[in-house]
Amino acid sequence: MNDALVFALLFSAVACGWWLGRRGSARLNSTAAGLPSQYYRGLNYLLDGRPDGAIDHFISALEVNSETLETHIALGNVLRRRGEVDRAIRIHQNLLARPDLPRVQMHLAHLELARDYIGAGLLDRAERLLLDLVTESDEQRDVSRQHLLEIYRSESEWAQAIEQAQALLPRKGLLRSASPELHLSGQSVAVQMAHFYCELALELSASGNIDEARKALVRALESDSGCARAALELGKLEAAAGNHKRAIEALSRVESQDPDFLPEAIPPLRESYRALAEEQALAEYLSSCFDKHPSTPLMIAVADDILRDRGSDAARDFLASRLARVPSLRGLLKLIRLQQKPPATDTPEPTDSLSMLSMLLDRLIEERPAYRCEHCGFSAKHLLWFCPGCKYWGTFRTIRTTQTE
Repeated sequence: MNDALVFALLFSAVACGWWLGRRGSARLNSTAAGLPSQYYRGLNYLLDGRPDGAIDHFISALEVNSETLETHIALGNVLRRRGEVDRAIRIHQNLLARPDLPRVQMHLAHLELARDYIGAGLLDRAERLLLDLVTESDEQRDVSRQHLLEIYRSESEWAQAIEQAQALLPRKGLLRSASPELHLSGQSVAVQMAHFYCELALELSASGNIDEARKALVRALESDSGCARAALELGKLEAAAGNHKRAIEALSRVESQDPDFLPEAIPPLRESYRALAEEQALAEYLSSCFDKHPSTPLMIAVADDILRDRGSDAARDFLASRLARVPSLRGLLKLIRLQQKPPATDTPEPTDSLSMLSMLLDRLIEERPAYRCEHCGFSAKHLLWFCPGCKYWGTFRTIRTTQTE
């Protein structure tokens, strides 16, 4: 039923396109006018329930010229959306074989063919076409850059993705503040570019190029000052290099950028404060953060500091009072472990009810997703910076429910 409706619409579109193409170039009269035989053959295929043959004959029937180009483009787009990429490629290649088309329309056909190649997974061919359009077409330059950016992102070619993103951003100048923020696939290009720099920094760091990795992270923050990921990665980088004061400075930015990512900053912060023998200063900082931005990971971190400084009784009292107001599985697990006595043996199996409860809670927490994309709802057990569902960057947050926290 759906196929019949779609191809009925195609039938009408091709008829209109043929008529428009013939109207200006042929003198018709009531006795001589008529559609070409290929058109009637296509109609027979459609009525017989053979849409593949119908498409081939409709393509042959429709004359290619400046007036019927949009009909060809529309037909190719319908086929591409239906997954029939090979046929869409044939239609758009047929357009490019016509040297008499105006330059603007030829560039449009190039763009549609590049989209066909992307749909078919032929990214190298699409890239070549799009790079040509960036050079030759003023009308299709920006949209070609957008497609190139998506190609480079999918192939993890971060330097090329950054180049295209920079070209898409408004030029710096006195009137830049008046320019609207550019979005691609619903998300700011500047935000995406900051994550591209972070990905590039990880590659540079893995290859031992620490200085260039540091520069990439600084550029990420210049692109998006609110990119908590860049601050986190910069802090980790500086801590690994032994620059603990710089690490603390970078990691402390996370609170003002996005407090939801404070739990991710706790491990590197502990490493740097410990290296500087300033653990008490960290305890005060985490306690302050917890008062302003309460969350289960921060509560557990504060409990660890209380345990170290004031003992297990004080830590248990702190957790019990907090959990009475905001229940949390992870907080309950921490409280149970503080209640447990150290095992007398190395027996792997639990020997008392608290140990059994602790083990069951641990399994329950591990089986549940801990993070969720705030844009599309995609869930994951570990923090992801790129959502495979909606293709957004930096949208995962800790799931704040008693079931997971």
